[in-house]
Amino acid sequence: MKKLKLLILVFCVALSIPLAYFVLRTYRSLEQEEVAELRYFAKTLFDDMEEELGALVLKEEARAIDEYKYHYIPGDQVPGFEGMSRSPLSRLPDKPYILGYLQNNPDGSFQTPLVATGDRIPADRTGLVAQLKDVNETFNLKRTSVPEKFEVQPTEVLVKREREKAPSFADKYLSSSRSQKQKLHLGQEKKRVEEVTADKVFNLAQQGDQNVLGEGRQHVWSEADQDMPSDAMDKKAMDVPKEKGLVTEGEAYRVEPRSDLRSALPLDMEKLQVEVDPMQSVFINDLQILIFRRIVINNQVYRQGFVLTVNAFLNHLAREYFAKEPMARFANLHLKVMDQGREVAAVQAGATAHHPSFSLNRSFPRPFSFLGAVLACDQIPRSAGRKTLNIMITVLAAIVFMWLFGIYQSARAVVALSERRSSFVSSVTHEVKTPLTNIRMYIEMLEQGIARDQEREQEYFRIVGSESARLTRLINNVLEFSKLEKKQRHLDLQEGTFEEVIQEVKDIMHEKLRQESFVLKVERTEIPPFKYDREVMVQVLINLIENSMKFGKGASVREITLRIWPEDDKVRISVSDTGPGIPRHALKKVFDDFYRVDSSLTRTTKGTGIGLALVKRFVIAMGGSITATNNDGPGCTITISLPT
Repeated sequence: MKKLKLLILVFCVALSIPLAYFVLRTYRSLEQEEVAELRYFAKTLFDDMEEELGALVLKEEARAIDEYKYHYIPGDQVPGFEGMSRSPLSRLPDKPYILGYLQNNPDGSFQTPLVATGDRIPADRTGLVAQLKDVNETFNLKRTSVPEKFEVQPTEVLVKREREKAPSFADKYLSSSRSQKQKLHLGQEKKRVEEVTADKVFNLAQQGDQNVLGEGRQHVWSEADQDMPSDAMDKKAMDVPKEKGLVTEGEAYRVEPRSDLRSALPLDMEKLQVEVDPMQSVFINDLQILIFRRIVINNQVYRQGFVLTVNAFLNHLAREYFAKEPMARFANLHLKVMDQGREVAAVQAGATAHHPSFSLNRSFPRPFSFLGAVLACDQIPRSAGRKTLNIMITVLAAIVFMWLFGIYQSARAVVALSERRSSFVSSVTHEVKTPLTNIRMYIEMLEQGIARDQEREQEYFRIVGSESARLTRLINNVLEFSKLEKKQRHLDLQEGTFEEVIQEVKDIMHEKLRQESFVLKVERTEIPPFKYDREVMVQVLINLIENSMKFGKGASVREITLRIWPEDDKVRISVSDTGPGIPRHALKKVFDDFYRVDSSLTRTTKGTGIGLALVKRFVIAMGGSITATNNDGPGCTITISLPT
């Protein structure tokens, strides 16, 4: 058994090493997949934000150059009072993070599509126009002190976005080479040149813009004239001086009839080329950013754009793209606005991350290169595969343990059976040798005439007969056991009332009971006839009675009780004694093959260990069952149940 235990231990170690490696690698793979999955969805979140910003930039870049006035000429339509349209920018912005739109003229003057030129500022827009004017003044100071240039993302931004290209589980299914291409800008990449009508350019012009048209234009009309009667407009046109330049601020003009205006222009002035630069941004202060484009016409630079309110912008992104998402329950989104490495504004959303195990940074392309985002979480959500893996590992470990335990128990049972067989051979040899020795000794005494009288001779003959019967029963038990083990024993079941069995047992055991001073009591209740093998039942009862006598010799009361009674559809037969009983742990084992209780009593008592095993096999062969229980007082009771 020691060698078997060592082999099982070696096997467990040999099995545990590759299994532990497999489990470790599987957990690492699941962890990598969890990180990759969270990274994928975090990138998707940032991409959605970037998509909105890109759409905003494209929308602003697509605006007509004169759309930043209260009235503008849609498309290439020939301008006229009946053809002018109100600019969509003349209404209050529909996005909460846009303060308003403005145009910075070449001379630094300011205009906004919220108010028509020459009109009084509506009361509900006075504060807003004042804020936009302050923005324009601050912008003039900034552009005169710092040369204008396109924004270029810092090197660290490129590094951060390169890190976002870490392989993810999506790479196994999609080629993401295009989507992972470095984005440095939203909207147009370089400045573009487009042709616009001279009327659009003329509509764009304000005081101080006379050089934008060159020599071809002499008169400017203003939006304030739109509400004037036709005759008043005509009179106004007649009063316009025929001189170069534009009107002063506050004056109202109308254009000459469109046909005359067109005829006054050279042919090469019907279409003008305009340079439109990509959108860029500049900090007005910590709370406002101007997103604008440069319009270059005949070396005159206009700057058109909108004012971004930083806090409202960050709150909008956090609310629209993160706060309602499931990941907000376990992840934290940190949106920040950076100005030359300094964080000027920030918004936190979602769960708090104290010690992040995952973090993904994103800096957005120009003109929003000031915007940064960080998604972090302390605990990455566990994959559903972990639960399956844990269950399978538990089941596998249980199976392996049960298998090893079964092998160990089987080997132990085989070893124990082998030991019991060896003990059985030794016991049988001793059991056979003892009666043979007694028989031979008494026969020699009879031959030598030691028995001087007839009474002593009869005593010797009785002992020889008893030892012969004992030897016969031992040999019969061994033969019957062997036949049952080989399934060669056939039972002859006959219907009866069990009376003849009881009588035969009494006759056979009478003398032995008398010699050992035992009393056999029979308690019998009327039972219906049932089927049993008479010879087998005789042998079974004799074995049980002899077993009780063997272990009850030391009892103060030597009494054996045989009871027979009906119960439900069975017949119960019990043999009860007044001996020492059976240890509780051995109550079921006493019917095992070659099993003997290890106690001081069994060491001094002869036996082979097949008596009760043979009884059990016989009872089971007749379709019954057998149990052993200790009495409330001294002794034990063995009960046989046979079907009726």
